[in-house]
Amino acid sequence: MKKQITIYDIAKKAKTSTATVSRVLSNSNYPVRSDLKERIKQVAKELNYIPNMIGRQLKTNNSMTIGVIIPSITNPFYSSIVLGIEDIARSRGYHVLLCNSHRSSELEEEYLKTLFEKQVRGLIVSSISSNKELVEALAQKGLNVVAFDQTIEGLESSQIQFDFRKGGFLATEHLIEKAHRKIAFISSPLTRPSRLSIYEGYQQALEKYEIKVEKEWIQIASREEEISERNYEFENGIDLTKKLLQCSDLPTAIFVCNDMTAFGVMNELANQGIKVPEQMSVIGFDNIEFSKMMTPPLTTIQQPDYEMGRMACNLLLDQLDGEETKKVDIILQPKLIERHTTKALDGAILLK
Repeated sequence: MKKQITIYDIAKKAKTSTATVSRVLSNSNYPVRSDLKERIKQVAKELNYIPNMIGRQLKTNNSMTIGVIIPSITNPFYSSIVLGIEDIARSRGYHVLLCNSHRSSELEEEYLKTLFEKQVRGLIVSSISSNKELVEALAQKGLNVVAFDQTIEGLESSQIQFDFRKGGFLATEHLIEKAHRKIAFISSPLTRPSRLSIYEGYQQALEKYEIKVEKEWIQIASREEEISERNYEFENGIDLTKKLLQCSDLPTAIFVCNDMTAFGVMNELANQGIKVPEQMSVIGFDNIEFSKMMTPPLTTIQQPDYEMGRMACNLLLDQLDGEETKKVDIILQPKLIERHTTKALDGAILLK
């Protein structure tokens, strides 16, 4: 293993003391001759010196690292959120430690403990665990937390939420507006507040327009596991569509809990020779980048994922930088993005 370059190596080559090297490389205000300062920086560059951030943090008790925990890096929705977080963190001089919980509450709790032990200055989390006691306890011990996507009831910290119920209502109403009355619903387990709210929005729209659907048209997965299945959501869409197509009376439209699952739905419909939207309309949820790249492009409900990441990071860093910030609860609003996977049936009318 190649020897790590230290300030002692730099001091030896620059012909000065380690104390002077340390002052220059840590941007200390201690006066050092400009020519010596430039020589030290040049030597450090030539030797490819990388500062020991852990040692520096132990001395200053001031970490410039934040932790981020997301349920799934394979879903581009979360990837876009992380990109927004990283863009803001980098612009403000912070580093990001990313943890992927693989939809496992046990792994999420493990990461929470690890990040706290590593003394990250703050945490941005989309929690899928039903037990919120650990994150609440860490917040009480001084860990700055910003929650996004999934609500953490009782947490005394800022949260960025999304009006999932309204999004579910808009998606279902869009199909009703196109004269669909046989509207199926496909989703991963309703174990998260977000999915449950989407489902409630679906039911709310059906009730408003007095539409009854067959029980077998509502297909909810019984399990959720990603550690051994990297394409869980896509495969889930395929499996639930297979079950749906076994119904004697088929729906004319399918509302899917997220875009990745909708891609699996469309894949299985194509495999079964069912054309979208000519024979079956499909609408997703999230508006990830791939949704407009599909053939046909997916009609979906937009969540401002990248902006959500930027907003969450700015809220957290404002707290860490000592700005006067109170607990903030932000609820972002959905928007229907109509593309080419939903078709108007005979008798379609404008409801609004």
